[in-house]
Amino acid sequence: MAKVGKKYAEAAKKIDRAKTYSIEEAVALAKEASYAKFDESVEVSFKLNVDPRHADQQIRGALVLPHGTGRTQKVCVIAQGPKEQEAKDAGADFVGGKELLDQIAKGWFDFDVIVATPNMMGELGKLGRVLGPKGLMPNPKTGTVTMDVAKAVEDIKKGKVEYRVDKEGNINLMIGKVSFEDAKIAENFKAIYNTIAKARPVAVKGTYMKNVVLSTTMGPGIKITVEK
Repeated sequence: MAKVGKKYAEAAKKIDRAKTYSIEEAVALAKEASYAKFDESVEVSFKLNVDPRHADQQIRGALVLPHGTGRTQKVCVIAQGPKEQEAKDAGADFVGGKELLDQIAKGWFDFDVIVATPNMMGELGKLGRVLGPKGLMPNPKTGTVTMDVAKAVEDIKKGKVEYRVDKEGNINLMIGKVSFEDAKIAENFKAIYNTIAKARPVAVKGTYMKNVVLSTTMGPGIKITVEK
């Protein structure tokens, strides 16, 4: 077993690892066990009974959390013509066409999310080897390839999160900060929980959500009771 720090060990003592907690109990415990000197992120991890090798079990999408994540994301919009002004008016941090693509090709990544109009995806696709591994390639399923660039930018700024099952069947994402009110973290959790529950593939038999765990950046994981 890996050695853990003294503060982590103290925090872990507050949690019964053999027990599952309601989301309200888990949030309160996570805050109580938080010991970092910065405002830690609150994260949730889902272990799903899916096989992402099958196209119909690749769970992916995005939603705007009711109370955002507490993190401000820099948005880069790849567009041309009137869409550039729409993106700027909506609050995009960087807007442009080929000149931005050239910068990205040279290693510029001073942004968190890329939104692109469909007609720019041919040029963006040439940067797939650079953007793909970083998870930055826009995708229609997450609303980042769209003609409605204004709505895409506004949603991201409000606290839109993307979720995607990894090859091990896990989904991990941030749902707030320790400084958030307990109820707001719980509401954010319920929004993503319900979204993933509705995405259950028809092919899945038996238990769908094997495990759901809440944690803070530095804190121990807390198992959440999965509704039947």
